[in-house]
Amino acid sequence: MARSDLVRRAMSKKKMDVMEAERQVFIHGELDDSGNITVEGALRRGVKEEQANKIYDQMIDFANYAFNKSHAAAYAVIAYQTAWLKKYYPVEFMAALLTSVMGNDKKVAQYIMNCKNMSINVLPPDVNESYVKFTVVGDKIRFGLAAVKNVGENAIQSIIANREEKAYTSFTDFYKKNDGKVLNKRAVESLIKCGAFDSLKAHRSQLMNVYEKIIDNINEDKKHRIEGQISLFQNMQESSILQEYLPDIEEFEEDMKLAMEKEVLGIYITGHPLKKYEKLLVNKVSLDSSMIDNQEELKEIGIKDGSTVTVGGIVTQKKNMLTKKNTMMCFLTLEDLYGSIDIVVFPNIYEKYSQLANIDSTVLIKGRININEEQSSSIICETIMELSKFNDNKSSNGKNSVEIRIPEMTNPIIDRVKSILVQHPGETPVVLSIQNTNKKFKSNKNLWVNINQKLIHELSTTFGDNNIKVYGENEEMRK
Repeated sequence: MARSDLVRRAMSKKKMDVMEAERQVFIHGELDDSGNITVEGALRRGVKEEQANKIYDQMIDFANYAFNKSHAAAYAVIAYQTAWLKKYYPVEFMAALLTSVMGNDKKVAQYIMNCKNMSINVLPPDVNESYVKFTVVGDKIRFGLAAVKNVGENAIQSIIANREEKAYTSFTDFYKKNDGKVLNKRAVESLIKCGAFDSLKAHRSQLMNVYEKIIDNINEDKKHRIEGQISLFQNMQESSILQEYLPDIEEFEEDMKLAMEKEVLGIYITGHPLKKYEKLLVNKVSLDSSMIDNQEELKEIGIKDGSTVTVGGIVTQKKNMLTKKNTMMCFLTLEDLYGSIDIVVFPNIYEKYSQLANIDSTVLIKGRININEEQSSSIICETIMELSKFNDNKSSNGKNSVEIRIPEMTNPIIDRVKSILVQHPGETPVVLSIQNTNKKFKSNKNLWVNINQKLIHELSTTFGDNNIKVYGENEEMRK
């Protein structure tokens, strides 16, 4: 059974080297060191070698990704249904998709970026609008309260139930209506940090400064309202301690607000520290975190184990380690616009770039990809560069361009070019060059592109590697 499970795992992971190694065992069997038969093999069971090879070839074919008919038919129906929903109900579809991965920060961040690309705005949590899950609000999506750390199910149900008759008008009104037994200070702090009270016209900085005092005052007032322990004068007017006084202070800086969102939501929602580098990252990187563990997508863009790639983002974690030779190396977590990537920095590289391999550094990292089918893949670092040192103004000033050399200007060829370009819209001009002539044609602006590894791979596969030229700052994409 153990041997058959080894083959099963190899089939599921498409490990052809393991499959081929097991072919001999399948056909001829295997003996232990004492000459005892541990695996009989097909020949010992009366199957001819030619027939055994045919059987194993069928298993190899299945390992290359085969489905039984019922499985394939079911997937086809589901694919059609989801494509239809995404086309005609995109906001509802994306809200459901986000809810389905609510516990996976990396997936949530990826789908929020997908929403942005679809012109769908994802709003932060709100005590007056959010429900348990992601929900549709007009043409936008509202973050679900279940995604906020430290806010339990009972607290969420209390928040939703107590606003049904009348929406919350202030932080004090909010806490008075909710039982402190299910909504503790830690939960309230998380709601403040993620921006759930922003619609009440109170700065997060103001609430963080006074929320504990307001809560203590309300709890104290509730104790005094026990029958027989409250004066006639207090009955006639609300206790003065319940009046909400917010300090006259400025709101937190954007970076601080984003850091608090990341702390309690696991992702950035109202912005991103890399926002100012977004265009530069799109132009410079050949791989992002949403692709690194997707075997099929890596294969599509021509990236395999050991390939040189460029990634970029902000360093969020760092772990130093001494090697057996007493030299320092480190492990970094690099966060980009979609999620995180593990980076390994060996001693010789660490010694050279130690000043840049620090938490909060915004960097481009070039290295070799280490594809791991069992765990997350990682990048073996070779060089580190500061993002701030790159000038991103070149991408729209005409100095960059992509030249595609085609044999002739015919409709079928032009259609092939267009079918690729429209999938990568951007601001880099495209020039068509007719082979064996001096004629060049600049494309319309609606066919300008965003340079990335996938685009280059598609163009090279279709028209030949030598017929694709990239000029300007993106020329490194061709290397």
